[in-house]
Amino acid sequence: MVNFFATVGAYLLGSLSFAVIVSKAFGMADPRSYGSGNPGATNVLRSGKKLAAVLTLLGDALKGWLAVWLALRFQGELQLDNVTIGLVAVAVLVGHMWPVFFGFKGGKGVATAVGVLLALSWPTALICAAVWLVMAFGFKVSSLAALVATAISPLVAWFFIPHLSWLLAVVVIALLVLYRHQSNIRNLLSGRESKIGDKAKPE
Repeated sequence: MVNFFATVGAYLLGSLSFAVIVSKAFGMADPRSYGSGNPGATNVLRSGKKLAAVLTLLGDALKGWLAVWLALRFQGELQLDNVTIGLVAVAVLVGHMWPVFFGFKGGKGVATAVGVLLALSWPTALICAAVWLVMAFGFKVSSLAALVATAISPLVAWFFIPHLSWLLAVVVIALLVLYRHQSNIRNLLSGRESKIGDKAKPE
């Protein structure tokens, strides 16, 4: 039961959509109502409010890190097995993507996935973040940077993550993030994907 509640708790923590929470705190429009409609830092940045975008990014990454860190911190006391740690890692991302508190309409999970990786294996997280930064600054397309960093994450994790269940969790996380970027992939292939910093009007 403890393993079950740890997983459910991670999902509920992931369901806190910081894009929506921060936007409300700043008196801004719901990020699901403009731009790509995605409640994430990149879309919040399209509002022109850089601080709101930064806080969204940090909040989404922090909840991913916190869920896994708490599970690892109390693994011994609560007798959580390594499979549960992997489930917690996936659950917090699923909560971000399909949040129970916000009508199951969540973000694409890049920042939260980085937070999860940071708790599971900080070298893996730093390498993936570095790849994202290089791609983002080079091509100015956030989704392309996210797709490349996501695609390589299981390979990088193979070298650093000690448990098979955690590695499988990274694979599942990568597949979920890629799945949520289907529209971005189509836009990239058609040359219609927006660039970082582009402003957007409400739909």
